[in-house]
Amino acid sequence: MIFCSGAVSQLDTFDYKPELWRRHGQPMPGGKDLITFQGEQGNLTKSPFEFRPRGQSGKWTSDLVPHLGNLVDDFCFIHSLTSETNTHGPGENFMCTGFTLDGFPSMGAWATYALGSEVDSLPAYVAIPDPRGTPQSSVNCWGPGFLPAAFQGTDFNASQPVRNLNPPKGTSRDTDQRTRAFLNKLNRHQMQDYPGDSELAARISSYELAARMQLSVPEVSDLSSEPSHVMKLYGADQTGNSTSELKASYARNCILARRLVEKGVRFVQLFNGAYQTGGEGVSNWDGHKTLAAQYPVHGEIMDQPTAALITDLKQRGLLEDTLVVWCTEFGRMPTFQKGASGRDHNPKGFTAWLAGAGVKKAFSYGATDPFGYRAVENVVTTHDFHATILHLLGLDHERLSFYHNGIERRLTNVHGSVIRDILI
Repeated sequence: MIFCSGAVSQLDTFDYKPELWRRHGQPMPGGKDLITFQGEQGNLTKSPFEFRPRGQSGKWTSDLVPHLGNLVDDFCFIHSLTSETNTHGPGENFMCTGFTLDGFPSMGAWATYALGSEVDSLPAYVAIPDPRGTPQSSVNCWGPGFLPAAFQGTDFNASQPVRNLNPPKGTSRDTDQRTRAFLNKLNRHQMQDYPGDSELAARISSYELAARMQLSVPEVSDLSSEPSHVMKLYGADQTGNSTSELKASYARNCILARRLVEKGVRFVQLFNGAYQTGGEGVSNWDGHKTLAAQYPVHGEIMDQPTAALITDLKQRGLLEDTLVVWCTEFGRMPTFQKGASGRDHNPKGFTAWLAGAGVKKAFSYGATDPFGYRAVENVVTTHDFHATILHLLGLDHERLSFYHNGIERRLTNVHGSVIRDILI
């Protein structure tokens, strides 16, 4: 899963609306006195980025993301996705956990709870934060919620290794091994007295995994073995200014994601964009005030490395068995905010795409209205989206549940239907 934090504008990336261009500068029909997240809306505003048809399918996408545009024949677009909130933190929670409130298991936790791990030397679930930091909902996006703690994501990236993995300086390997063996003995005695303590079980499991990870994580994180043409493909070799360096850092995260998939990690969650640092819309896609100036920076950072990840997976034969999901917490308005040069939050209709195992290629499902404001054709809820992802992982969202506080809880709550029209 590639999660773009800050709410990417569908109207400036993948959802081309000719009527929005024709009516640029006019009031939105039916939008008089419309108040959204930050206040009043101005007039309809076309994208500052040109759209053009791409691929054999002729799918219209923006010049903001040209590398991804070149891959449209591999993508299955959902243009009618909706959310239940227009606030970033709850929106990130909702997309990652199926609930706007804190405390619920992430999608990756549900998947690993159901499917387990394919490899015993790496975590089953890895979250790769953006080089700039974590999303607004932070660890909620990869947390276990009320599932056993062993199913939470392990967060690290190409520049920040797993914390506290290696022994302290001055501690020999023999001392480390004997200390862990003694601690393991104490923990297992404790488990006999408290057999239902899932946190203790998770701690024992994590210690055992950590010992194996002392060898496996440095290996999978060491990108020095990657050939120069791969580094160039991702843009991981770029330097010269802050944008290029951020792009290179994100590119290395994308390479790390591919290496984790190669090693058999079950669920990899890759983040682009972080909680506000340096001002609104500077470190993520929250383009309220100066979209035309900020979005080219975000597009430059995200586009080539993400496209290279898809290309690399495909070239290695991994895309056939790997589902790639690109998403964000909600969309943005077809109008600019009154007195500003950016778009406000809009949960009524936005875009996500999938690629790889089990989904149709060069396919678009659903549609927003002629201005891109509201989903009107084949409306997809986030619960439908989650149900479909679980289905593609071989899981029935209605049967995958966990009893908690008197309720059989699900990722999809009591909602959701699989979007069968997008399936092969």
